[in-house]
Amino acid sequence: MAQILVRNIDDQVKEALRARAEANGRSLEEEVRLILSRVSMEPKTPEKGLGTQIAELFAGYGLREDELPSRDELAEPWNFDE
Repeated sequence: MAQILVRNIDDQVKEALRARAEANGRSLEEEVRLILSRVSMEPKTPEKGLGTQIAELFAGYGLREDELPSRDELAEPWNFDE
């Protein structure tokens, strides 16, 4: 089996891991090994692009296809004299 040495872990992170290990009845090393195993086996979902996120956020709002004006219709220029 391979070994990994991780340096410069914040003291708060180490303490949280130690407390978690103790609560689960495991050693710190065993707890970290279990966390790494679970996280590395999670299915990877591709990150959505910004356009996709915006489209999902505003889905159901705005104009429907049947509400759009015909491309053949010319827009009337604005009358600033009114």
